[in-house]
Amino acid sequence: MMKIGEVAEATGLSLRSIRHYDDVGLVPPSGRSEGGFRLYTEADVQRLLRIMRITPLGFSLDETARLLEILEGPADEAPADDVDAFLERARKGRSTLARKLRQADELLAELEALEP
Repeated sequence: MMKIGEVAEATGLSLRSIRHYDDVGLVPPSGRSEGGFRLYTEADVQRLLRIMRITPLGFSLDETARLLEILEGPADEAPADDVDAFLERARKGRSTLARKLRQADELLAELEALEP
C-alpha cells in the first residue's frame, strides 16, 4: 500500500488531483491507515494513469467513469455502441491534440530561429 505522496510521485499528479478523483468516486483509496491517511494499491495507481490518458481527450468526469467501466470490465460485455462512440470521440480528441502540438512546434521553431 502506498501513501498519497508516493502515488503523486509515481504518477506525476498533484495531491489535490488525487484527492479530487477520490472525492468524485473515480479512484477511492483502497484503504486507510490507522491515522486516516489514504492508502493506494498498484491497481489504484494504474487506474490513475489510465485517467491521465483519458483526460486530455476532453471527456467529462461522467464519461471518464463510464470509460473506466468499459475498459476495466470484461471485453465481451462492452456495449458495441458505447465503444464505437468513445472511440470516435477519442480519435477526435487525439486529432485536436495533434493540431495543438503542431502549432506549438511551429512557435518553438519561430522562437528558436530568433536565438543568436
